[in-house]
Amino acid sequence: MKLVVAIAVGMRQKDVSVMPSLQALQGDGSTASIQPTLPAVTTSVQATYLTGAPPSDHGIVGNGWYHRDTREIRFWLQSRSLIEKPTLIDQLQGDGFSVANLFWWYNMGSGARWSLTPRPEYPADGRKIPSVYGEPPELPVNLQNELGTFPLFDFWGPRAGITSTRWIVDAALKVAQQNNPDVLFVYLPHLDYDDQRYGPDSPEAQRSRGELDQELARLLDGCREKGAQAMVLSEYGIEEVEQPVFPNRILAEAGDVEVQVTSHGDLLDVHRSRAFAVCDHQLAHVYIRNSDDLTRIKELLSKVEGIERILAGEELDSIGLNHRRSGELVLIAEQGCWFAYPWWQDEQRAPDYARTVDIHRKPGYDPAELLLDPELTFPKLKIGAKILARKLGFRNLLDVISTDPSKVRGSHGRAVGDPLQGPVLVRSWKSGAESINAEDVFAEIIGQVRSG
Repeated sequence: MKLVVAIAVGMRQKDVSVMPSLQALQGDGSTASIQPTLPAVTTSVQATYLTGAPPSDHGIVGNGWYHRDTREIRFWLQSRSLIEKPTLIDQLQGDGFSVANLFWWYNMGSGARWSLTPRPEYPADGRKIPSVYGEPPELPVNLQNELGTFPLFDFWGPRAGITSTRWIVDAALKVAQQNNPDVLFVYLPHLDYDDQRYGPDSPEAQRSRGELDQELARLLDGCREKGAQAMVLSEYGIEEVEQPVFPNRILAEAGDVEVQVTSHGDLLDVHRSRAFAVCDHQLAHVYIRNSDDLTRIKELLSKVEGIERILAGEELDSIGLNHRRSGELVLIAEQGCWFAYPWWQDEQRAPDYARTVDIHRKPGYDPAELLLDPELTFPKLKIGAKILARKLGFRNLLDVISTDPSKVRGSHGRAVGDPLQGPVLVRSWKSGAESINAEDVFAEIIGQVRSG
């Protein structure tokens, strides 16, 4: 093995000093702060690492966006074909190197010789069964036989924690030992959870850094035994937030957002709405049906507290987001603020999925899914009873999530002013660069593999 590249989600430059595995790595190697592309969110930055290009070129303008051809807002799609540029995997395997990709995004059809990505099974009876998709097809079967079923509900939701990261490290070590790829990409999500629940400097978040460090040490030690160099990096740093901003409610009050009234709540109607916002952490794309409304809507949103910048047209070039998938307007939140997707004012008219963990149905990112509704009495008992009923064949709604986003304490997506609060790269080799752009990660990985 030549190289392991591990994403430690949400790791800031200041966190390196409290993580012994990274201190040891940088002791013989080097560290650099990363200037991320916008939005500084999972899929956009990973696509930049994979291609060496900004979102205006590779097309991943957020974790989700409005698909104009089908008139659908879709988040967390997984197809490699959505990236509109060649990737690291294409380049490395074209050079004759073997690649394993474990849990980096857009991993379905990525071309990696070995791959794993979360992919629940959905039987026709309505159940959701944790599982993973992978290549070759026997890999996910064999690994789940050896390690147990992938702990999907520890990967996202109110139970999300170290269990999912530990499973991914176990899987990575198995792939390293049994298949010995030249390059191993690994995604470790653990810091994403308590940083958003409680804030990145909370006692809970500090404890999570110790938990992650233990798993990182296992991964790095195992790959070092295979002769691999190592790079550990993050896509963004999470900052403390207190104020959610609701652009869709502002647009609804102005008569621009329309809803479809259904038996299970009022749904965002993209076909009839004059404008709506696709909210993704600290950035939101606003899609406007008629260009004549653009100036009016920009003026309307410019008066909203918590919005730092509104960009349109050629202004999007300055942040690398001038792409057909972007909204007519792009909103960037002020420090300490983030964008919440709800459009309803009456909780009785909220869609039924609003109180559930449902990352694909919601037309915006919802970090409140990490938190149980504080108004629930005996929440574990309620959840257990509902899950038991599902196992017995009864359909029900797992409505245990609050629709109040004010409890969220961490977010990301905007540019941070202090490099210590932003993403970081730690490598096992020396380099004179103390700061790099996210686009430069691609070339550094290629160069290290070719010279190794």
